Amino acid sequence: MTGAETPDVLWAPESGHRGPLAEFTEWVREHRGVDVPDYAALHEWSVTDLAGFWSAVAEFLGVRFHDAPTAVLGRAEMPGTEWFPGATLNYAEQALSNGADTDVALVFAREDGLEREVTRGELRDLVGRARAGLVRAGVGRGDRVVALAPNCVETLVVFLAAASLGAVWSSCSPDFGARAVHDRFAQIEPTVLLAVDGYVYGGKGYDVRGTVDTLRSQLPTLAATVLVGYLDEEATLDGTVPWSEFTGTPGELAFEPVPFDHPLWVLYSSGTTGLPKGIVHGHGGIVLEHVKSLRLQMELGPGERFFWFTTTGWMMWNLLIGGLLVGSTVVLYDGNPGHPDLGALWRLAERHRVTYFGTSAPFVQASLKAGLRPRDECDLGTLRALGSTGSPLSVEGFRWIGEAVGEHVQICSVSGGTDVCAAFVGSSPTVPVWLGEISCASLGAAVTAYDEKGEELVGEVGELVITQPMPSMPVEFWNDPDGVRLREAYFDEFPGVWRHGDWVRRTSRGSFVIYGRSDSTLNRGGVRMGTADFYAVVEGFDQVLDSLVIDTTELGAQDEGALLCFVVLADGVALEDVEPGLRRALRTELSPRHVPDRFVVVEAVPRTLNGKKCEVPVKKILAGVAADRAVSRGALQNPDALGPFLALAAGGS
Repeated sequence: MTGAETPDVLWAPESGHRGPLAEFTEWVREHRGVDVPDYAALHEWSVTDLAGFWSAVAEFLGVRFHDAPTAVLGRAEMPGTEWFPGATLNYAEQALSNGADTDVALVFAREDGLEREVTRGELRDLVGRARAGLVRAGVGRGDRVVALAPNCVETLVVFLAAASLGAVWSSCSPDFGARAVHDRFAQIEPTVLLAVDGYVYGGKGYDVRGTVDTLRSQLPTLAATVLVGYLDEEATLDGTVPWSEFTGTPGELAFEPVPFDHPLWVLYSSGTTGLPKGIVHGHGGIVLEHVKSLRLQMELGPGERFFWFTTTGWMMWNLLIGGLLVGSTVVLYDGNPGHPDLGALWRLAERHRVTYFGTSAPFVQASLKAGLRPRDECDLGTLRALGSTGSPLSVEGFRWIGEAVGEHVQICSVSGGTDVCAAFVGSSPTVPVWLGEISCASLGAAVTAYDEKGEELVGEVGELVITQPMPSMPVEFWNDPDGVRLREAYFDEFPGVWRHGDWVRRTSRGSFVIYGRSDSTLNRGGVRMGTADFYAVVEGFDQVLDSLVIDTTELGAQDEGALLCFVVLADGVALEDVEPGLRRALRTELSPRHVPDRFVVVEAVPRTLNGKKCEVPVKKILAGVAADRAVSRGALQNPDALGPFLALAAGGS
């Protein structure tokens, strides 16, 4: 695929458009003597003069340093880049210092109709109270505060309170099972757990207090568990502190100045090769990257209403709440996006005058298939941009947004990762939207495609790589003091260059097409999870001797493919004996999104000579790649084990 023909332009910037990006470009010309006539020139400057660009971002967008940096880059090599040495700041201060007390900071909506507005004054008061509660629990700088909680006001309040103290945050969605949550939280040894009594999804309430109890018994470092009565305001759980008591005392809203790379939060890799890796991001890197993304790329600011459908287990929650950094009103939604029907989120956008509406590609596809025309059913006059991520947006999805949502709406298909909590490629208010393509590389992101020899490709599919450091790249992996696991994750393939694990095509126009993962990470409904999570559950059954999980979603596919779980069963065990239990266990211990569509019995799982399961080669074979191109048989312990997969690819049962 060369993509030589130029696709249709679905959206183009208005001539003479004025906004933060144009103001930044003029400021750079006036204050830095850098003349960048268009986005391509601005981007080129942003990745060739890192110190110049990122210092300009910090100054122009008003990053609040307590101690000024002694330089922009102390060390430029990857990994181990040192950003803004000597600087101190605090994320929470940046988020809470914008706007008047009467400005609306948050709008919260739940699928069952519960709604709430929180002003900036109320938010500051709540954070001060939660901060006092954390201090009473013994939380200080560097301690960990975790949440098993949905996308609601209380979760955001405790995050900001923790950040204000220099404590480290981590969260999971309450629909994650106890094992998946434990595998993440146990690594970081939390001091305080914020939990809800339950959550609402698809018209039903789910009590998770049993999961909370299990977690408390497995997390010996906990000094306190705070319970939010989310399903039932009167809910109790022995040994927990009620939310009303935790926030009952007003507290000082103060901010601990921390070094630029001081840990802000821990996100998690998908756990493909063992336990999910704890990805640590720093205060400074996230502040800098998010104000750049939100203000310049997305042009969010005061008066704007920013919504993205996400749970607290996805990095888009971390980006969504970043709207506070630039003075926007953040719209939080919790529930099933298809309940009571697929129009729910579009009605939310109308009701709360959303200006930037973010969702996932599968949601767009579902709306398309359902024949929705939001423009006819809702007043979306305030909506100017629609963001999509989580998986590639189909060509039909692009067309549907233009036709069914509005030609005036900028289609902001973006792609990045939990690893950097940011987008590598996305949109710009000054760059057109071409059908089926992501408009441009993000400012400060030196994105290109490499072939297997590490040579750049244009117009051909290759590995997505980043050739220059970004401030929000991980400070470290948790419990990886010598950095070995971090180097293995990103820098083994091309030393000094970040290999991300996506297939990408860069066009001659500077736009991009993402084709999905080039590794075995599973991405279902925008939620990434590693195969190791599956194996821990499936192979915990005595009847299952071995297993292999494959997501068959094809490169560039419009629809999510099937999730297949291949199992090797013990003698005398039939699939019908074990499948119902497997489905129940995966649903409760991982998530409903990650229950396989089909279980298939095989005699053996193909493995490499060093014992690794051949996930990527099997995925390629099932996608139609010839076996000798997908894997070297000489590298396998058991090459005959490929037989059933070749038969399946050829149309066998």
